[in-house]
Amino acid sequence: MPGDFFKGKNVLITGGAGSIGSEIARKLLSYRVGVVRVLDIDEEAQFELSQELRSRSNVRFLIGDVRDKERIKRAMEDIDIVFHVAALKHVPSCEYNPFEAVKTNVLGTQNVIEAAIEEEVEKFITISTDKAVNPINVMGATKLLAEKLTISANYYKGPRKTAISCVRFGNVLGSSGSVVTVFAKQISRGESVTITEPNMTRFVMTIERAVELVLKATQLSAGGEIFIFKMPAVRIGDLAEVMIEELAPRYGHRPSEVRREIIGIRPGEKFHEELMTEEESVWAQETEDMFIVRPPVELPDVMLKKPGEILRKPLTEEYLSAKRMRLTSKDARLLNKHEIKKLLRECNILQ
Repeated sequence: MPGDFFKGKNVLITGGAGSIGSEIARKLLSYRVGVVRVLDIDEEAQFELSQELRSRSNVRFLIGDVRDKERIKRAMEDIDIVFHVAALKHVPSCEYNPFEAVKTNVLGTQNVIEAAIEEEVEKFITISTDKAVNPINVMGATKLLAEKLTISANYYKGPRKTAISCVRFGNVLGSSGSVVTVFAKQISRGESVTITEPNMTRFVMTIERAVELVLKATQLSAGGEIFIFKMPAVRIGDLAEVMIEELAPRYGHRPSEVRREIIGIRPGEKFHEELMTEEESVWAQETEDMFIVRPPVELPDVMLKKPGEILRKPLTEEYLSAKRMRLTSKDARLLNKHEIKKLLRECNILQ
């Protein structure tokens, strides 16, 4: 049971006031953890979350930036598990602010990893994105490097005990800045719904499901894995149509009167996203709800805590090898409009 694993643990969440980080915090608090430290640079988001969780005595709110290593080191004291969620995540923003993206997504990740190694935390999980796979934009490239730093840190750390892994998934519906929040605001205001390309596809998942699998991956982590969540995909045009059909009448509009404006692909965007490359699939094992990409390089001499004791435990006996494949949103199972409607209701978008 997840609650048994996390019970009594001290947890740090970077980017903890954001959509995913805050949901991780809520879930962990239901498992009777020792303490949850929510570290974030966004003071307003911190305040809102602190008001929501004000009855909890075991949650701490820390203002801090992952670019500030000294702040991270202090936040990391006596921590057992780290969820590194903090990132600059918007593709156009990173395209126009590339040096800032490097400072947060790359150097910030290095700071958090180094602090975790120095403190010898038990588990370290970096939250990644499908845009890190064969990246064509600055955001994806910085997240790819963040993944590489995370996985290779298992070799860099020497005999220290920290198991350092990644989780990778696609779009989380209802998270801050997601396309559904943009569509919902445009429909409520009677504005044109701006669609990049109707046939563009994206992997999608609810926040609750994403966090459930993040916590499951944390339990399974032995160090060096990339946990890739299985996700369905949607066509952006279908998503927009469902939201217009459902939301327009609530704001006094006829769906047929809502203007659809095709604006084209934005700077740095892909037409279809990828979750796993064919090369990664060679090293992957498969469970019901995720792929687990094992590191292709084994360095057992640095995985030894003491003579004869190896920290890494192979998963080969527990899980089947994955098929050799390239996992893309173009080839994934596409949700029909009824399924999209159901998913949006689960996210409270259509409530």
